[in-house]
Amino acid sequence: MTTSPSDHTSPAARTSLIGRTALVTGATSGIGRATALALAARGAHVIVSGRDTTRGNATVAAIRDAGGRGDFAAADLTDAASARALAERARELGGGHVDVLVNSAGIFPFGPTAATTPEEVEGVLAVNVTAPYFLVAALAPAMAERGHGAIVNVTTMVAEFGAAGMGLYGASKAALVLLTKSWAAEFGPAGVRVNAVSPGPTRTEGTAAMGEALDQLAAAGPAGRPGRPEEMAEAIVFLASDAAAFVHGAILPVDGGRTAV
Repeated sequence: MTTSPSDHTSPAARTSLIGRTALVTGATSGIGRATALALAARGAHVIVSGRDTTRGNATVAAIRDAGGRGDFAAADLTDAASARALAERARELGGGHVDVLVNSAGIFPFGPTAATTPEEVEGVLAVNVTAPYFLVAALAPAMAERGHGAIVNVTTMVAEFGAAGMGLYGASKAALVLLTKSWAAEFGPAGVRVNAVSPGPTRTEGTAAMGEALDQLAAAGPAGRPGRPEEMAEAIVFLASDAAAFVHGAILPVDGGRTAV
């Protein structure tokens, strides 16, 4: 029977990220922030990225106060150039390498198709598709040269089914689902694992405006409640760690069972 190196290590060792640099986009709030804190708690040096410098520095302070390593890199991720610039800055802060990339940044406007402007479409696609595409283009080849790396994309359950008013957001994340699988095929043979987490209704700063609608959406699932950012983060950390060494191209639903019913 063939064994892998991880077969002979403890579960704690397989989830350790000591010595690795992780870049997390959208890391100043919500799922991204929870992920940054969780990765740092496993020993990773986390590059916290987002648009808001105050919130970014607060996230880094929280990491450092807990005994971890973190730095902030501002980025708006509105085009390919900003993605490439962030990748270069992350390499500088990370000592020349990025071992884990978490594409968590995203915007999710909801509303009728007829009321959507061209500018809104361009903005959603820029952050949700273009930025991850060019971050992977900038960072994955170097991971492949080193023979290891992990990329985790954050998608959404509405990339899997139609929902009124969520077509633009769902379509952008559906593109990321396909890219996850394509990148797994492209970079997996060189040791770079590419997977995705697909959150369901999650209570964050960004979804606060949904009010009771969030609870109603979540109530349709077996869990019967919205998720917490920390629950999404744990799934992301798993996929980023050696505990998921044989997982490639997977879309992991973390939605309280919402897509199962």
